[in-house]
Amino acid sequence: MQTETLKVTGMTCGGCTSKVAYGLNAITGVHEVVVSLSSGEAAVRYDEHQTEPDQLNSAVKDAGYDVDLTNATHAQQSNGGCCG
Repeated sequence: MQTETLKVTGMTCGGCTSKVAYGLNAITGVHEVVVSLSSGEAAVRYDEHQTEPDQLNSAVKDAGYDVDLTNATHAQQSNGGCCG
């Protein structure tokens, strides 16, 4: 499993975080998504054999937001603006 922390820009409310989470959760291999409006981040735990960071970034963009790639982080784990 991998964990990717995406710096998402353009979110302004809870509806925005829901849209981002929905888009990320729709990707095959994504196991957990936590989106924080206050930090502007989406933490995604996923199976690196089924998806990759580029697909995560695309899902955020498809939801209508941007990803700041200068702050993206990922780690390998052992064990197995909608309001206008």
